[in-house]
Amino acid sequence: MREHDVISWDGTKIRTWQADGDGLPVLLCPGVGSGPESWPSLTDRGGLLSWYMRGTMGSDRPVDERNISLDDHVSDAIAVLDDAGVERCVVMGWSMGVTIAAELALRHPERVAGLLLVTGAPGDSFDGMLPLLPKNVRRFVGLTGTKLLQQAGPVLDKVLHRVPVTDLTTFLLRHSGVIKPSSDPKVVTNAVSRFLQHDWRWYFTLALALGETPRQDLSPIVCPVTLLAGRDDLLATTESMSGPVGALPQARLRVLPCSHYLPLEAPEVVSAELDLLLGRVHSVDFAIESRS
Repeated sequence: MREHDVISWDGTKIRTWQADGDGLPVLLCPGVGSGPESWPSLTDRGGLLSWYMRGTMGSDRPVDERNISLDDHVSDAIAVLDDAGVERCVVMGWSMGVTIAAELALRHPERVAGLLLVTGAPGDSFDGMLPLLPKNVRRFVGLTGTKLLQQAGPVLDKVLHRVPVTDLTTFLLRHSGVIKPSSDPKVVTNAVSRFLQHDWRWYFTLALALGETPRQDLSPIVCPVTLLAGRDDLLATTESMSGPVGALPQARLRVLPCSHYLPLEAPEVVSAELDLLLGRVHSVDFAIESRS
């Protein structure tokens, strides 16, 4: 894994990471505070590019801390592509990174050859949470809960930064319903160990700024799209994912017996679906070239 820094539109230093080796370029729009540990089946796939969100895992906070809107994340994605010399590629998104990936396709369709959207709604994230609650209260509960966690950030830091990530804690987490037992214990340990070290007030500040993005109208998108939804996802319902893309001409939906952490629980499916999407993109490009 190679990491280096790029400078985004407002002078903020963004830490990027790239899988070693050659391969078709794929841009991964990350979930809030996530890194390569969350993608065990893809980190050895040459051509995979991504970055760490502003203020997390090596990326600087912007001088103006209001610069964490969807506009800023899309600009960071473009900075990563430009730095790598990638003009057009398949784009992936996970969790709230789905909102970034979708917006990138809407604003810069010439740069997005296909979309792989994993357990995340395109905008209005809080409305798609908590499927066990009545639909008319989901947004209120999700938004209020996130604001309370933001205020509790310093307390969470004192607690979570000291939590030992052992075989026992990993076992309990994988059998708690948060992450499914189908996940690899070593992979979960690596991901959780780094994730717990966040500045939690800032983490929930990022989540609030991005999660309140209005639901996106994806009707202009014409490239191949694949959605991977978790049947037992508490943070992004299948309905919140499938509704905005159901009428798109090249959309594919696959629902798996997974939670929100599908990339950890079904990594082989993620890899296979990415390969399938790359093949669909190639077929579309070939058909267009044949007609011209």
